[in-house]
Amino acid sequence: MIPALETSPGALALVAVAAYLLGSVPFGLVMARLFGLGDLRKIGSGNIGATNVLRTGNRPAAALTLILDAGKGGIAVLIARALFAEDAAQVAGFAAFFGHCFPVFLGFRGGKGVATFLGTLLALFWPAGLAACLTWLVVAGVSRYSSLSALVAAVLSPLWAYMLGRPEAVVLCILLAALIVLRHRDNIRRLRDGTESRIGQKT
Repeated sequence: MIPALETSPGALALVAVAAYLLGSVPFGLVMARLFGLGDLRKIGSGNIGATNVLRTGNRPAAALTLILDAGKGGIAVLIARALFAEDAAQVAGFAAFFGHCFPVFLGFRGGKGVATFLGTLLALFWPAGLAACLTWLVVAGVSRYSSLSALVAAVLSPLWAYMLGRPEAVVLCILLAALIVLRHRDNIRRLRDGTESRIGQKT
């Protein structure tokens, strides 16, 4: 259920630190400032991710945020795999995701990690990543809730990894899903209360 340990502890630690710093880059804030949208933390939900950028009405900025947030997870995985092995790739993916959620550059107050999660999963094992993306799209199309789509996609990701032939990625998927659920605890409360904002709705 986990990859074979092939990389030295020192190298894994270096990978974790580098990937964490990459994941900590707040691309949502960067795009908001580049497009003159103001401080994203004072807009809508206050989140630094693509969904909140979309609430400003600026779709190009939201699309760029989505791509860059997903890319930092994917790039961390691909570089670690190229330089070391699969164990390093998984450590890099988790560290980049953790960096997005708890970035050192923003006092450890970051985003909810959905785009970074999807980018990480696509780079680790693209069939499971594609299944997670399709899950998000289906739930979003039916419910119009970004948060619910993320939660369902994350919770089902260990199942996709196992069923599609990568059982060694299951533990990582469980850890990522647990953090996504944790980061969405306020959204879960609003979903239960019927006060959650829908996709494209300004708050």
